Amino acid sequence: MRYEFAARTDRGRLRPNNEDAAAFDRATQLGLLADGMGGYNAGEVASAMAITTVRADIAQWHAQAGPLASAEAARAALQASISHANQRIWHAARTQPACAGMGTTFVAALFVRRQLVLAHIGDSRCYRLRAGTLQQLTRDHSWLQEQIDAGLLTPAQAATVGMRNLITRALGSEPHAAADINEFTVAEHDLYLLCSDGLTDMVADAELAEILRAPMPLTEKAALLIDSANAHGGRDNISVLLVQAKVGARIGAKVAGAVRAKVGAAKRGILTRWRSA
Repeated sequence: MRYEFAARTDRGRLRPNNEDAAAFDRATQLGLLADGMGGYNAGEVASAMAITTVRADIAQWHAQAGPLASAEAARAALQASISHANQRIWHAARTQPACAGMGTTFVAALFVRRQLVLAHIGDSRCYRLRAGTLQQLTRDHSWLQEQIDAGLLTPAQAATVGMRNLITRALGSEPHAAADINEFTVAEHDLYLLCSDGLTDMVADAELAEILRAPMPLTEKAALLIDSANAHGGRDNISVLLVQAKVGARIGAKVAGAVRAKVGAAKRGILTRWRSA
């Protein structure tokens, strides 16, 4: 199995700075995304610390374990790296006045051959598009999700109430990280979307699926997702990271040309629907 990555982040239309961070490492087949929070610029510090710490730790683990490491070993390595990041953020928030109260949501996707080891904390999400169907693989650690789980709100009601951004877990908010880690089997042509709530608060799942199904390169899809969130108001920072699963050699020149020929028409069609909405 081969994985292609694309990432994009944007300040949005209303926020003065960007506290999101997103990165990927092709060598370790790792994708990372974080949405920071805290005092002035502290959110940027927290999200950057999460990304750099986990990326470095997984790179070190991968160099030692090699490409034949098991998914179980990858899961343990990811858990250890998240705990390390949490400790760093927790310590900085309590020893550096400028970083007081900072923390970050976090989602990480580590691919090990045909397995996905997925970790998340907070309300940054991971979706999977398989055979044209979009499915959310993560479950928000938020007040709203707790109300839904308790049967106090329906998903439709939750979409109309306030407190959408009140999260119940984050890296750096407690001495020990309470991240959820799960494993999924990857199928050929699966497309994974990691994103911050700046995307999902602005763009409905149906529109996400439409963009993800469009016949265009990952970089174009990432750009369209950002454009869509901004077209709907762009009230928060917006970050997306896409991972495409493929089997076999890289795409040939003839196929690449055919794909490029479809990109313009697909992109124009989606943009036309936004303008007329």
